[in-house]
Amino acid sequence: MRNLTRLKSLQALEASARHGSFVGAAGELDVTPPAVGQLVRSLEDWVGYPLFRRARAGAERLTPVDEASDALEDIAQGLDLLESGLNKLRGRKARSVVVVTASQALVANWVLGRLDDFAARHPNIDVRLDVSDRIIDLAQGEADIGIRCGLGNWKGVKSTFLMGEEIIAVCNRSLLPRDRPATAGWMSEQTLIHDGTPHPDGDFPAWRDWLARAGANQPPEDGGLKINSTAAVIQAAIAARGIALVRKALVARELEGGRLVHLLPEIRWPVKWAYFAAASAKTLRRSEVAAFHDWLASKGVESR
Repeated sequence: MRNLTRLKSLQALEASARHGSFVGAAGELDVTPPAVGQLVRSLEDWVGYPLFRRARAGAERLTPVDEASDALEDIAQGLDLLESGLNKLRGRKARSVVVVTASQALVANWVLGRLDDFAARHPNIDVRLDVSDRIIDLAQGEADIGIRCGLGNWKGVKSTFLMGEEIIAVCNRSLLPRDRPATAGWMSEQTLIHDGTPHPDGDFPAWRDWLARAGANQPPEDGGLKINSTAAVIQAAIAARGIALVRKALVARELEGGRLVHLLPEIRWPVKWAYFAAASAKTLRRSEVAAFHDWLASKGVESR
């Protein structure tokens, strides 16, 4: 006979271990931190020993003891299976939700145009987009799955490669010279839009580097338009404020629609950063998140 009288205590234990605090667990479980603490203490009374090492300060004040760490994987899987069983009881009326986070530019140029395909394949899964240029904490459950651009080595999540990236030069068609081709020399004389967003270890070129590879005889002026937002850089280029170096995937639809022109496409500059589907191991155990993850991976293969 199964004993499920401590189910709420197990939920409190698992959430507290994942968040590293009763406060984080309380926010997820929609109860107060003292209530979470009481549930964990009742479980500690039952097993006969403390389940956490408690620190007075730090981001993670609770660290599971060895015995708790050994049990947490089974507990998490059991809670996931219970949730899956409840969804099956609801049958055809059951709708699942996947919260997906990605940058504004990537959502507009890559994600939105493909979501109809996911909806057709999985009509009972609703996708909610968390459009943000900040790095959402996927390991702590701020979103279910993220589409991230970087080196793929984010802590606490599994990263699945989707596609590579390269830097290209673009501008509004109205800026193109009418009596001669758009050369590297012509480009060095234009207003250059500089993206001040950090790209650590990505090998992203500055305008000076890109124009030198393109064959410009003299380096560009140090001025231009400096913007600390990739999405705003793209919008400035669309608005004909100058020419910009951008990530190709982020302007795919703008190029297809003619709102931007790819300058000197023979100049290739692949970067170390790439696109990944990122999610925690716990979240990927949910069938709806796994379905979106696998769908993303197939779309990434098509885009390579």
